[in-house]
Parts: sequence; C-alpha cells; structure tokens
Amino acid sequence: MPAYALGTFTGPGEETFVGLVLDESLVHPVPALARAAGLPWRAVSVAHMLENWDEGLATVDEILARLRGLPTGLSLDRLRVHAPVAPRQIICTGANYRKHVIDLVVAQGAGADTEGMTVEERREHVARRTDERARVGLPYAFPKLSGALCGPFDPVVVPRDAEQFDWELELGVVIGRQAWRVPRDKALEVVAGYTVVNDLTRRELVYRPDIKSLGSDWLRAKSGPGFMPCGPFLLPARHVPDPQDLHIEFRLNGDVMQSESTADMLFDVARQIEYVSAYVRLQPGDLLATGSPAGNGMHHGRFLRDGDIMEGHISGMGTQRNRCVAEGD
Repeated sequence: MPAYALGTFTGPGEETFVGLVLDESLVHPVPALARAAGLPWRAVSVAHMLENWDEGLATVDEILARLRGLPTGLSLDRLRVHAPVAPRQIICTGANYRKHVIDLVVAQGAGADTEGMTVEERREHVARRTDERARVGLPYAFPKLSGALCGPFDPVVVPRDAEQFDWELELGVVIGRQAWRVPRDKALEVVAGYTVVNDLTRRELVYRPDIKSLGSDWLRAKSGPGFMPCGPFLLPARHVPDPQDLHIEFRLNGDVMQSESTADMLFDVARQIEYVSAYVRLQPGDLLATGSPAGNGMHHGRFLRDGDIMEGHISGMGTQRNRCVAEGD
C-alpha cells in the first residue's frame, strides 16, 4: 500500500471533498475514486473522517486495492485548501525542544545560580538543568482556542497593535479516538495522524505586567483569529514509523529560520499524550501542538510584519504558505 496523505479541498465547482495526496502537487478526490471502485463514501472532510477514523482509512485502502491505477489528479494550485482538522480542543506544549530552551534561558542573561559564569559555562549549566527536567520533570501544556485555526494558504492578519508577532512551526498530532488516562506505551495508538501547525504568538502579551504573579496570559498572546495556520495535509500515523524522526523547517521570505529534528524534543509525543490525557479527555480530531524548535523571531530579533511570507514544511505533510497582511481600520 503506498504512503498517502489526506486533505480537505474545495474545487472550482465549490464542492468540498476529501482528497488523497500521493504527490504533494496533485490531489485525487476520494468521492470520485470511491465511485470508480464501487464503494460508498460519505465523509465530506478529513474532520468528518476523524469521527470514525479506522473505518474511513479502511475504505481508502480498499479503494486503492481495487483500482489498478489512479486517474490524473487535480493540481493543488487550482484548489482551495482547508485546514485538515476542525478540533474541539487545541493543546500546546511549551519549552519542549532542548536547544530552544537552552538558547532562551542563556539569552536572558545571568541569574542567581549562574552569576559570574561565562556564556559557555552558563550554557553548560542550563543544558544540565534542562536534561534533568527531561528525565524527571513534566511537560508544560496549555490550551489554545480552536477559533485561532486557519488554512495552510490563508492570509494571516498582523494585529495593528502587535509589537512582537512571532512564529513557532511545530509538529501537530491529531487524535483519532477518545483518550483518557492513556499510558505512555499505548499513547501512539490513539493518534490518527500528523500535520504542520504554526503556533503564532504575540510575545509582548505573554506576561501581564499588572498581575505578574499569575504568570502567562496565553489567551491574549496565542488565540487571535488566524493564529494557527494548519496543514495542508494530514499524514496518517501508519506512514510515520517514528514521530521523533521528522524534520521541521520554517522559512521567512525564503530564508531558513527554523530547521530541526523532532528528536530534540524534551518530552516525546507519547509522553505528551500521556500527560495531557491525565487531565483532559481527548476527543477524535483534537490537536496537540508539540512545541517549537529553536529559531523563533525572538531568537533572530525579527518579528512578523505586513508582506512577509511564511513557509512551513514537515516531510510528507506538505508545505504551508501564508502571507502576512496588515490589519485594516
């Protein structure tokens, strides 16, 4: 069975359909393939498929088994590409890539426990502390409102009052069945597939100066409209032998800003699912954003502005491309 991805598309005739993707530039409408194979097909989107994921995948497999070959696909650039999921819940994990965490802490300067150290000594100290957290600590997770989701080619509006609008390209994990208190060794069994997400963030709003003791204000910082481009494709979990062996790359106006392996995660995908499901009942279609590698705008001293082109890619999941546009009056 060939590896394939799935997406939700709208064609020139304004009909929305599930598409099969074998080549990232061509899409095969699943309803038409099902008719050719003499099989029923009801799902109008990947989100709809996720309500009964195993049955939907089995039908796609049967379609491919019955058809000797596929007709010429539709060109991706002729279609509107939607986010492949419509999650009830979005859960994000913060401070989850080793190099990213070390860079952030070192950049903050000397603290009480690193006073008098050189930058290199401080880096080694922070690295030891980070490795200890990975060994005995817990993931740091928080919700992001589902209204932030947008399509992989939709324009992203830069809020008119944003001072530090930043990118965070991440691996998105899509849940395929209800999950509650899932042990780590069973966690990947609840995963339907993986996709590309960009957890856009207003850095200047992360901390509230008026009530510092309450910590992070993720509602204002991360949940604005369009603050999570998602897709273009969902790659079924069966085609991802190891989610800790994927390459993430983000480009801004063609320049590589993030380039990292998911192997750099402090808490792997299975551990994150175990942790989140201990406190939240996960539902089919829910989305976990698994943390950002190093290379955000804060690191580069460069934030998003009108006219910027963001491109994010993870192998097998396609490339999202979003233009930043200024907010109107």
